[in-house]
Amino acid sequence: MKFYDVIKARRSIRGYQSTPIPESVLQRIGEAVNLAPSACNIQPWKFLIVKNHEFKERICKVYTPKWLAQAPAIAVVFGNSEICWKRLDGQPIIDVDAAIAMEHLMLAATAEGLGTCWVCAYDVTAMNEALKVTAPWNVIAISPLGYPAVKAGPLVRKPIDDVFEIMQ
Repeated sequence: MKFYDVIKARRSIRGYQSTPIPESVLQRIGEAVNLAPSACNIQPWKFLIVKNHEFKERICKVYTPKWLAQAPAIAVVFGNSEICWKRLDGQPIIDVDAAIAMEHLMLAATAEGLGTCWVCAYDVTAMNEALKVTAPWNVIAISPLGYPAVKAGPLVRKPIDDVFEIMQ
């Protein structure tokens, strides 16, 4: 797919086929994640593609919509708030760095014909416990990863002038 076609095609998918994802596809997605920029190129993240049934169940006990469990894999991005770059006021920007990398994953998945759905509406402490994550790491976001079983709805966006301006 061409870049702008990928951006237009990306949607939040909430229904998945059980079809396994080829390892070659997952490797290409990993390469896209590895190319994501971060502040000072620290790359303070780690991605885990969870296919293991036990760990998928642990995740699905913390975030319970049925469509998450349908996906053959769940992508998890962990962030390290100690090693990430900090703003001048000392605030870590791990959420920004991890979000950029997760978007690379989602766009690459879309280019491969896979569906994703950004998820961060969970109790971080519970998700960290479920995945045995310890400080300074945290689960920043998760996403199902698989071939869509449902057709994505139409793209509804605000008018471009509401969200984008060029100042001369």
